[in-house]
Amino acid sequence: MKKCLKAVCAMLLISAASFGQKLPADSIFASFYKATGGKELWEGVKSVNLKRSYTAASAAPYTADITVSVPDKSIYKNKTIMKRSFVYAVKGNQGWIKVPIGGKMDVKDLSSAEQQKMRFEVYEALVPFADYKNRGLIATTVGTETLNGTQVNNVELQGQGIRYNLYFDAKSGLLLRQKNVLAGVETVADYSNYAKSAYGIMYPAKIVETNSIDKKPVTIQSTMTVNEQVSAALFQR
Repeated sequence: MKKCLKAVCAMLLISAASFGQKLPADSIFASFYKATGGKELWEGVKSVNLKRSYTAASAAPYTADITVSVPDKSIYKNKTIMKRSFVYAVKGNQGWIKVPIGGKMDVKDLSSAEQQKMRFEVYEALVPFADYKNRGLIATTVGTETLNGTQVNNVELQGQGIRYNLYFDAKSGLLLRQKNVLAGVETVADYSNYAKSAYGIMYPAKIVETNSIDKKPVTIQSTMTVNEQVSAALFQR
């Protein structure tokens, strides 16, 4: 009888230990890639175009057309507010903004902080953990928790100047929430309504974003196209 009890206790301890084990971050990332089209498709992404609309309860709605060139690690953003277009671009070691003044566009350099933010957005347009090791980021599994009733795996991704916490659905593998801290500002983005692009990878068509400064949720609706030709004209100052 005592031997039987010892065997049962040992099995329970092994079971509890297994349950408490943290999945490796790379395994969690692999589940995401598998759920959204497969790693091979993701590795074939050369460019991304996002057309987005932004709405908030107490602000004028606006739209943005975002283009990312993966080989160049460059990003272009055309933000249109009340029929006025503001153009932001980062390529190489340069970054600039074009502001409409009268009938002309005034070109100014972006600050180093603004350029850094946009360089992170190059990867966030894909996934923030894309090529993370070569970018000098470290991924650590924090553990499992519950997010809006769903069990999630929380992965911390940290590098110079930024920290992410990424929350993946433990069953589907999809990324449900991204929280990042950059220059002292915390931004939380909740992802939903995953849709499949014509290219074959899936992306969140709806994002609800809140930051620690404005503290007002912004709803972002997105459509994505992949591997369209990137016009060189986008990156002319």
